[in-house]
This record gives sequence, C-alpha cells and structure tokens, in this order.
Amino acid sequence: MNSLAKVNVPKNKRKFSHHLLPHGLFKELSKNKAFYLMMLPGLLFILVMYYLPMLGVVIAFKDYNPRDGIFGSKWVGFKNFEFFFKSQSVATVTFNTLFYNIIFIVVGLGLAVLVAIMLNEIRNKFFSSLYKSIILFPYLISWVVAGYLLFSFLSVDRGLINHVLQFFGLQPIQWYMEPSYWRFIIPLSYMWKNVGYLSVIFFAAITGISSDYYEAAEMDGATGLQKTFKITIPLIAPIVITMFLLQAGKIFYGGVGDWGLFYNLPKDSGTLYSTTDVIDTYIFRSLRQLNDAGMTAAIGLYQSIVGFVLVVLTNWLAKKYDPDSALY
Repeated sequence: MNSLAKVNVPKNKRKFSHHLLPHGLFKELSKNKAFYLMMLPGLLFILVMYYLPMLGVVIAFKDYNPRDGIFGSKWVGFKNFEFFFKSQSVATVTFNTLFYNIIFIVVGLGLAVLVAIMLNEIRNKFFSSLYKSIILFPYLISWVVAGYLLFSFLSVDRGLINHVLQFFGLQPIQWYMEPSYWRFIIPLSYMWKNVGYLSVIFFAAITGISSDYYEAAEMDGATGLQKTFKITIPLIAPIVITMFLLQAGKIFYGGVGDWGLFYNLPKDSGTLYSTTDVIDTYIFRSLRQLNDAGMTAAIGLYQSIVGFVLVVLTNWLAKKYDPDSALY
C-alpha cells in the first residue's frame, strides 16, 4: 500500500514538496549564499528606511506628544486631516503639485527619449561618451548648488540675465518677486537636471536592440524617421512605461521633481508661494511653524494612499495596453 501511494505521487509534486522542506531551503541558501549576501545590504536598507517607519503611521490619528510616545498619545481620529483640507492653501498647493508633476512626467520622459535617440545617432565613441557625461553631470548636482547657480542668473543687480537685458536697454526683472515667471523656471530647471539621467537609461535600452532590425529596414528602403518610429520607439516602450509607472506613484508628491526643486530654487520666497508651493513644502513649513507631527503624518499618509492608488491605476492601464510592460 505504501509503495502504491508512493508511485501515484507525481514526480514534480515530490520535487516541489522537497524544496519546501527546511533542509531544501538551507541547501538553496548555501548554494547561492554569495548572491544572498550581496542582496542583504539592500534588503536591510529597504527594511529600515521604508518598512519600519510605517509603524509610525498611527501618529496621523493621534495628538502626538514626544513625552507620551507614539502609543501613549491621545487618539484624535481624523482631526489631523482637517488642518490640511480646511486650509485656504489646499487648492493652490494641490494644483501646483499636480501641474508640475504631470509636466515632469510627460515632457520629461518625452525629451529623454528624444535625447537618447539623438545620442544613438552619434557614431564617434569619444563624442558619444563626452555628450553623455555632459548631460548626466547636472543630475549629480544637488538642488542647493543648483539654487545658487540659478541665483547667479536671476539676481536683480548681479544676475547674468539682467545684465544682458540692461545691455539691450531693457529694465531688469525682479525674478524672485514675480510668481508668473516660475511657471516656466521650475519645469526648465527640472528638465536641465533630470533629462540627462533618464536619457542615459533609454540610451542603454536602445543599444540593446539588435542591429538586424535596422539592417532589414534599410534593405526595405526605410528612412531614418521610419526606423525610429517603427523599430526604436516600440522596442523601448516597455522601459518607458516602467519609468512612467515608477514616477506616476509620486505624482502627488514634490518627489517627482524632488523636494529641493521647490524649496531651494525659489529661496522659500513668500511672494512666490502661489506658483512654487507644493504639498511637501507646505507641510514642511507648517511643521516648522506649528511643530505638529500628527498633522504632518496625516498628510504623509494621504499622499501615500493617493500614490498607491495611482500606481495601481496606471499599472492597470499599462496592462491593458501591453501586458508584458506592467510591473505586476
């Protein structure tokens, strides 16, 4: 009877159950221990920096007092959320956050793809490497340094742009007192700093395309534009969609464009808040002035929930368009 039962068990089932045993797991870890050790620092970083702080989400529903601690503070329910949603600035900062981040995602990714295609057309290896280094360099500069660089251009009395305007007999512009100009300055600054980094990613994807496709297209008489739209763009579309999905989850943050973009570049000028203030800078300023950790945690939770919904939604849309391009 025992022998018959043993024979009737499919071979693949016996193998699967074997791997579920602790001995099989230990054998797997021992066999690939080098890879798991290489992966360990990254896993610990994610655990400490992203997962452990999630326990503090309870602060969003409490009148947090450091003396009483997280779990000893008074429970206030959704009162912390009321501060933000009843604020007079909620409409402004929400619009600015969505307005800029949509531009960053759509225009930023489009320009990055264009630059990557242009880089791929450069046949000289020296100039190709030189141009990639030049466009990647701004990404390595912090927004603090970028803020001082921008100030050297926009300063009223010493700025380069105002010197040029005065040379042609025009009046200097009070850049840090005119909110309307920053609708253009903020996106341009983001493109200058981040398009190079994104374009290098897309360039790496383009170099992975087999040359056989292009050779076959040339034999059929295809032009350069036809090869770009019929071969290059469709084959790098999964990478573009992946980058889009990763950034879509941050569309409700200053995080797509980086918080420093909205804080360091405008120098936290109060006269520019109508066009430069986003949810993240608003929360930071409120925390600094009111010292209310519960309110900050509440808005952070709100942003996280919206970001999660956006990732799920955009991933669902991507799966409808191309199932192989979805993240999950």
